[in-house]
Amino acid sequence: MRAVEFKSKIKNNQIQIPIKVQSELKTNQDKDIRVIVLIDDTEIYDSILFQESATRQFLKGHSDSDSIYDNY
Repeated sequence: MRAVEFKSKIKNNQIQIPIKVQSELKTNQDKDIRVIVLIDDTEIYDSILFQESATRQFLKGHSDSDSIYDNY
């Protein structure tokens, strides 16, 4: 199998296929294809990384002497 990659947007639950890719698909009618959709989630991923980093930094300041406050 050969991969064809392009970026697009979803409009009305349809993925717009660029014209240059459409012509290639027309020449490969009736062949099996595999469709993979990747959604750009870098904003969410960046937020999770920030939260994990902040938690690690916060816990670095926690020492055993602070444990006397854990029971209250």
